[in-house]
Amino acid sequence: MQSRLDKSPVATWWWTIDRWFLAAFLSLMGLGIVLSFAASPAVAERIGLDSFHFATRQIIFTVPALGVMLAVSFLESRQIRRMALIILGIMLVLMVAVLYIGVEVKGARRWVSFVGMSIQPSEFLKPAFVIVCAWLFAEHKRQPDIPGNLFAMLLLILVISLLVAQPDLGQTMLVTGTWGVMFFMAGLPWLWIIALGATGAGGLFAAYTVFPHVAARIDKFLTGEGDTFQVDMGREALINGHWFGVGPGEGTVKRVIPDAHADFVFSVAGEEFGLIMCFFIMSIFAFIVLRGLSTALKEHDDFTRYAVGGLVTVFGLQSVINMCVNLQLMPAKGMTLPFISYGGSSQIAIAISMGMVLALTRKRPEKRKQMGFALSQRALPAE
Repeated sequence: MQSRLDKSPVATWWWTIDRWFLAAFLSLMGLGIVLSFAASPAVAERIGLDSFHFATRQIIFTVPALGVMLAVSFLESRQIRRMALIILGIMLVLMVAVLYIGVEVKGARRWVSFVGMSIQPSEFLKPAFVIVCAWLFAEHKRQPDIPGNLFAMLLLILVISLLVAQPDLGQTMLVTGTWGVMFFMAGLPWLWIIALGATGAGGLFAAYTVFPHVAARIDKFLTGEGDTFQVDMGREALINGHWFGVGPGEGTVKRVIPDAHADFVFSVAGEEFGLIMCFFIMSIFAFIVLRGLSTALKEHDDFTRYAVGGLVTVFGLQSVINMCVNLQLMPAKGMTLPFISYGGSSQIAIAISMGMVLALTRKRPEKRKQMGFALSQRALPAE
């Protein structure tokens, strides 16, 4: 146990970190490993791999993800901004490259391979995009003559264009929604809200018209006709589990769902551990988002407020989308459940995001001093 008198970086980190956030993130990582052992063996056996192939890889992904999250949580705000700029630049280049040399999966190019590893640039782009936009919004708020809002909008258009070109409509919706929340926090006028809403509706209609696979998914969701096998099985798994589940390893639906260890791991959790487990998982995500937004609203620094709000928003929206797909409340999106679904790029990228949240919400002694000085100045009588 670290002493409060210890001024080492680790001790300082321990006494300033938001331990509720840390506990929540570690809980999700632990659940991800447990549910991987429950959901992935059937998938691995079906495609001729070792039973614990995906479960072992989930652990392999989680260990560096934990290290990355903790390492990022040591950074200062200025270092986070610099890191975000570097990541954003690299990922924008890779997102252009993926259109030409990317691996095509189910009609979309979202992955690029390096020395035997596949990386999804859009996953790493999200936290960097949030931080840079928060920085731009904050600079505009600090100095209105700086066109930060305009630059943030141009960056949004660039990112959306690259995502649509892949195409990845799920990530497009996620990025746009998060950007809208951040812009609203930055004092977005109601006219802009109406304009953005109309633009979003127009974009959805355009996607439905232009991309056949988007139209097919929406039509399947609305009519219930066509190939809705995975979604139907996911809902059936949740129904089979009732309140307390059929027991670890006893689920049957996971044996026929191709993505039981990834996009539909929430359904497997419901079948084997029951709705109690589903509510527990949902409560952790809700706690993270609500605590993050509450902390952001109390923050005096504009950049920190927008950044934390944006990071927990993208985290929460991604979670909601995944769970809604499992509950057949939304068309299939191919979006992972943060820290729980199988996936290396997703794990590391989310670890970076939540490491940033931990770093930005740390109790900074210099902040307390500045706030105390400001309050004392206000308390002084006017001369």
